[in-house]
Amino acid sequence: MASGRVFGYLQDMPIVNVIVTLIIIGVVLGLINLIPMQSTIKSIINAIVVIAVVLWLLYGFGIITHSGNIHMPVVNLPVSK
Repeated sequence: MASGRVFGYLQDMPIVNVIVTLIIIGVVLGLINLIPMQSTIKSIINAIVVIAVVLWLLYGFGIITHSGNIHMPVVNLPVSK
């Protein structure tokens, strides 16, 4: 892998871009909910968008890879002496 990536691809994307993207997705979902349509269709659209965003974040932070493997990040706790 190039550019010193550990895993995932959000290491190269600043957190501000991730937050702005999530805000834009929230605004779009809010606008979709303003459109008059059957509530079942709105629920399906909302569920699909939320699942897609969660998967995007999991891929981005390297928890899930494109091959389907799940990598949990290693947490290094300080050792008390």
